[in-house]
Order: sequence, then C-alpha cells, then structure tokens
Amino acid sequence: CEILSSLPLQMSLYFNVYFFPFWWLITVAILYLKYQGLSDYYKFILVTIMILVSLTELIRLYLGYVGNLLEKVPELAGFWLLTLLPQLPVILFLLFNEGLQIHSLERAVHIVFAAFLCFQVVAAFFTLRRMVNTLATRFRLTEFHRLEEQRPGPG
Repeated sequence: CEILSSLPLQMSLYFNVYFFPFWWLITVAILYLKYQGLSDYYKFILVTIMILVSLTELIRLYLGYVGNLLEKVPELAGFWLLTLLPQLPVILFLLFNEGLQIHSLERAVHIVFAAFLCFQVVAAFFTLRRMVNTLATRFRLTEFHRLEEQRPGPG
C-alpha cells in the first residue's frame, strides 16, 4: 500500500489556506482606495475578478485537500484544472496589467499568490500522474487475478 499523496503539495495547500484571507483583505482594501480613479470597465472587471477568485479559491482548495489527502483522482484533477484555467490567468492579469494602477503592496501579494499557483500546478500534475498510473496498474492486476480465478484448472 504505497502512499500516493504529495507532501509538498499538501504543505503548499496548507499555507495557501492561511495566505488567501490575507491576500483577499489586501486586494479589497487597495481596490477600495483606488476605485474612484479607475475607468468604468476596470471597475467592472476588478469586481467580477474578486467575486470569481473568491468563489473559485474556496472550491479549489477544498478539492485540493480532498484529492491529495484521500488520493481521489477526480477531485485532484478538478483542483488542477481550477488552478490552471481560471485562477492562474486571473492572477497574472492582476499582476501584469498596468491599467489597474497596481500598488507595490498589491504587486507583492499577487507575486506570492502566483508563486503558490505555479507550484501547485506543477506539483498537482506530477501527483496526479503518479496516482493515475498506480491506480491503472492496480486495476490491471485486479483484472488479471479475476481472469486467473475464472480459468478452469488442469485436468
């Protein structure tokens, strides 16, 4: 019985759980301060991004914990996809779009959050690959033993 969950991924998820509220408070506070100076479409984009990131991050972290600790492939795959598709591009948009009037504190927390996401994408990919290969091997061995039991004996 080999343990397939990833300790580095789990540690990253653990620290991300504590970092996310800090990131959220800093981002909302700076958004409140610069809201009047933004154009209308950036106001709409930033409010939409904050709602999207908040909801997605809660679901993403839950799926990461369940998928990694309980070695469940669908949950870990969902975590990987939510990290790769909506979260990482949104954080990179917040980090590199100069039209948002990015403050230095805001840039710092976005860099840390982007580092968490990049590490989690890589770690979850390798963990997911190892889980899928091991589960496929177990399935093939189970099928092989089942076929061996059904085969008639000699004589």
